[in-house]
Amino acid sequence: MDRLTSMAMFARVVERGSFAAAAEGSGMTPTMVGNHVRELERRLKGRLINRTTRRQSLTELGKRYHARCVEILALVDSAELDAREMQASPRGRLRVSCPVTYGTRALVPVLASYLDRYPDVQVELSLNDRFVDLAEDGFDAAIRAGELPDSGLIARPLRPSPRVACASPAYLARHGHPQVPADLAQHNCLAFLFATGPERDWRFPRPDGKGAERITVRGRLDVNGGMALREAALAGLGVILQPELMLKDDLEAGKLVRLFPDWPAPTWPVHVVHLPDTHMPPKLESFIAFLQETLGRGT
Repeated sequence: MDRLTSMAMFARVVERGSFAAAAEGSGMTPTMVGNHVRELERRLKGRLINRTTRRQSLTELGKRYHARCVEILALVDSAELDAREMQASPRGRLRVSCPVTYGTRALVPVLASYLDRYPDVQVELSLNDRFVDLAEDGFDAAIRAGELPDSGLIARPLRPSPRVACASPAYLARHGHPQVPADLAQHNCLAFLFATGPERDWRFPRPDGKGAERITVRGRLDVNGGMALREAALAGLGVILQPELMLKDDLEAGKLVRLFPDWPAPTWPVHVVHLPDTHMPPKLESFIAFLQETLGRGT
């Protein structure tokens, strides 16, 4: 027998005064109610209720056990109510992983609106440029830029992120200004270092819209962080291909020079990913809907 059900029936017997009264409206017969109480007594190795043909009373063990049963059943009711409320509206802690640049420049500026809209949600945002394991690391969702591996995760597309090939004026003064993407083969190109290796295949959509120019670049520095690549470019070490979100201020200030302005900007796909879940928590569902509203393809 289910122990919790037995405890509930025992408490009902105490409240109502008899097995027959406890059975009314419970969906059980008085015999079934009695079986639940006897099962508890068997487990506890002691009598809970003194029963005669005319009346029943609690034993000392029964009084103490009943008091604890009432506490436990109240906690169970409270836990179930809290769980139902959590499933009824967005609430609780939401753990999100996001690339540093995208999180800083795109996500954080709109998070205030999300938190205002859902005051019972707490967001824990982890900014890093590696692919976290959502299940192992305990994240509800992750935003990922770039091509997605076949991971079994559910992916929802967001607005693609434009990228810019650029270098510092000092670097270009020393090494010359590449006129077309193919010229990059003769330059020191600083690559983002993924877990699978440095990104050395750079692709640029052609101005005529017919496919893309693919260049295998070379360079003497690979870094696994976008901000570090930016600093390297500012120091005049070479050419970088990084998100416009990160480089916009430097480009406007002339600290970095955009290359190939007549070519369409290459883009990285951006997705929000989460584990498959047939019963998605409202906090996650609301967050994904908010991202698609504010950072989605049509915004």
